[in-house]
Amino acid sequence: MVGSLFCNSFFDRVTSWVDTGNAVDVTYLDFSKAFDKVPHNLLANKLVKCGLDKTTVRWICNWLSERTQRVLTNASSSSWKEVTSGVPQGSVLGPVLFNVFINDLDEGLEGMIIKFADDTKLGGIANTPEERSRIQNDLDRLERWAETNKMKFNRDKCKILHFGRKNGMQRYRMGDTWLDSSTCEKDLGVLVDNKLNMSQQCDAAAKKANGILACINRGIASRSREVMLPLYSALVRPHLEYCVQFWAPQLKGDVDKLESVQSPMRRGLKNWACLACRREG
Repeated sequence: MVGSLFCNSFFDRVTSWVDTGNAVDVTYLDFSKAFDKVPHNLLANKLVKCGLDKTTVRWICNWLSERTQRVLTNASSSSWKEVTSGVPQGSVLGPVLFNVFINDLDEGLEGMIIKFADDTKLGGIANTPEERSRIQNDLDRLERWAETNKMKFNRDKCKILHFGRKNGMQRYRMGDTWLDSSTCEKDLGVLVDNKLNMSQQCDAAAKKANGILACINRGIASRSREVMLPLYSALVRPHLEYCVQFWAPQLKGDVDKLESVQSPMRRGLKNWACLACRREG
C-alpha cells in the first residue's frame, strides 16, 4: 500500500506535466549494495541530527557494532574482520536506519525526488536546455552526496525514462559515465514504460497469476471451495491487486487479460458449489 502511494504521488505529477504538453525526464537511481555500505559513524551522526537522544543512539550503535564476517572459498577461509558499515537486511530497523541515512539526499536539489528505501527517482520538466541542465546539475549534486557519504551509485543500472511526445531525448551522466535511456523500468514492482501505458504491467501480472493458478490446479487434488478459495485469495489475487491503484487497466484488452485469470476460478467455484449441492441432495 505504501509503495502504491509513492508511485501515485510521483507519477500523478509526471502525468499532469505530460498531459499539458511538457517533456519530462525521470532518472531511476540505483545504489550499489545500498544497505551494506552505510557507514556506522556517519549514521550515528545523522541519528543525533534527527533529534534522537544519546541513549537511543548508543543502543543502535551497540546493535550494529561487534559484528564480524569472513569469506569461505572451498576449504579455505579468511580471518574474521569487523563490519564497520551496513544495516542488517531483513530486520525491522534496517530500512528505517537506511531512510534516516539518505534523508538529506534531496538537500539543494531543484527537481522532484522520491525516496523509498533504496528505490529513488529524480524527475523534472525537460523542455528547454536550461531545464535539462538543472536535471544534470541535480545528478552532479547526487554524485557529490554519494562521495561525501561513502556511498556509490551503480551507474550501469541507473536509467533514464523520457516522457512526452516532444521529448528531446537528452543524455545525462553521473560522474564520467553516460546513463542509458530505457523504454520501460520496474518501479517498486510495477512496470512503467515511457508512454505511461500499463499494458506491459497487465501482461506481467496476468502471466504470473496464471502460472501460480496452473501450479495450484496441478498440485492440489481437492477442488472443494474450502480448499481452492483460500489458495486463490492468498496466492493468486495479490499479483492482480498489488499497487493496482497505480496501474489499474484502462484499455479493454488489458481488462480482458486480467479477467481471463479470474473467470475460470469463478466458473469453477460455481461448478464445485453445484456439485456439492447434488451430493448433499
